Amino acid sequence: MESVGLLLDGFATALSPINLLWAAIGVLLGTAIGVLPGIGPAMAVALLLPVTFALEPTAAFIMFAGIYFGGMFGGSTTSILLNTPGESAAVVAAIEGNPMARKGRGSQALATAAIGHFIGAVVGITLLVLLAPTIADLAVNIGAPDFFAIMMLAFIAVTSVLGSSRIRGFASLLIGLTIGIIGLDEMTGQQRLTFGILHLSDGIDVVIVAVGLFAIGESLWVAAHLRRSSGKPIPVGQPWLGADDLRRTWKPWLRGPVIGFPFGAIPAGGAEIPTFLSYVTEKRLSKRRKEFGTGAIEGVAGPESAASASAAGTMVSLLTLGLPTTAVAAVMLAAFQQYGLQPGPLLFQREPDLVWALIASMFIGSVLLLVLNLPLAPVWAKLLQIPRPYLYAGILFFASVGAYAVGGQPLDLIVLFVIGAIGFAMRRYGLPVLPAIIAVILGPSAEQQMRRALQISDGNVSGLVNTPFAITVYVVIALVLLWPVLFRLIRRPSTQDDAERERVDV
Repeated sequence: MESVGLLLDGFATALSPINLLWAAIGVLLGTAIGVLPGIGPAMAVALLLPVTFALEPTAAFIMFAGIYFGGMFGGSTTSILLNTPGESAAVVAAIEGNPMARKGRGSQALATAAIGHFIGAVVGITLLVLLAPTIADLAVNIGAPDFFAIMMLAFIAVTSVLGSSRIRGFASLLIGLTIGIIGLDEMTGQQRLTFGILHLSDGIDVVIVAVGLFAIGESLWVAAHLRRSSGKPIPVGQPWLGADDLRRTWKPWLRGPVIGFPFGAIPAGGAEIPTFLSYVTEKRLSKRRKEFGTGAIEGVAGPESAASASAAGTMVSLLTLGLPTTAVAAVMLAAFQQYGLQPGPLLFQREPDLVWALIASMFIGSVLLLVLNLPLAPVWAKLLQIPRPYLYAGILFFASVGAYAVGGQPLDLIVLFVIGAIGFAMRRYGLPVLPAIIAVILGPSAEQQMRRALQISDGNVSGLVNTPFAITVYVVIALVLLWPVLFRLIRRPSTQDDAERERVDV
């Protein structure tokens, strides 16, 4: 009950007119910047960090929270409409959201995403208030074998449900892992696949890879097939959801936070893993499994809700442990230090007004996000009515600007278009793009966690499975891999029984 009283005090601070204004500005800026391919919420917060020197800490962090949630939704907008995610957490939204948009249901997909973000944020922030100490304890106790097992589950899950075959999925995963190991080995300092280019020693930023595979690859693919397309404008669609849509989405909206919030609190890849796992879960549970890949609304509702809840979970580790689990959290940690504050267990005692005003502003920002973007869904969907040559020329321009802004090096543009050519080839030969993305994001971390676990066990492979949590995850992986075989074995006897019954009837 003490937390509830402190939260009410936080609402009193956050609902003051000036702080409410900063929250609205943060949501608008975050959404606008998140729409641009490659310029996600982390870069938005980093760019605005010097601007906030004149603001008091409470106002600054209220605006940062608005940018965080707004940026995540903005990334989903281009992911759904143009198949070009504005940031890595929006990657999964493209799987079902973009086919929906191509069918003239872009407004419904955006409305589903907006409501999913709202529900995920509200549930996640509520859990942040109630369960922050417990989640922080769990995060501290998870070791290297557990992290590696979680990442292996993400690899296996995404390659098992995407693409026309598992072989193509694993081929895409291998491409991503190869890109992910470019740079210096963190443990030995040995160069890997740098070809003597000093700029590649730091590796290739995941933003460049995501924008190259999605935005550049998609633009080249559309250009290659432009003459074959009809050129007819895609209808915008209605901004509201029908009764059937609501029946299909309310359960994924509620399941998403259950997956997203715990992952946000542990350093295992931010919102990427829970969004992928949420998509896999919805596909497994759906009665319309054949519709997945062609515009299943559940594949938008669940992952978007999980992504928003994961953002709330990120704040658990940041505020209670001083541990940033995402790029945005790392920038916000720098912002805390800029004001002479150190996140951790003592932050709630030393700066309770700031912390609870920040948490209250997350609730307010979520409401503002829904109020502002739900009516704007048809407006965003009209992006699809822009003539394709102009539309994709603009995508190439903003993608290049976003990639160049990452490091400020012309070589980044060359790398961007090389990876874009790889993305085009993957589309040409039917390889799903998403396993490559998750491999680039999680591959280096998975390697480090595996080597760390092996070092602790003196090179004994049993060191990877020496905890109950890791064993449980590997059992889940085995079920995912063996499920098609088990399903056939279970289904075959029933099919034979039906055949025998038909013979008897005859």
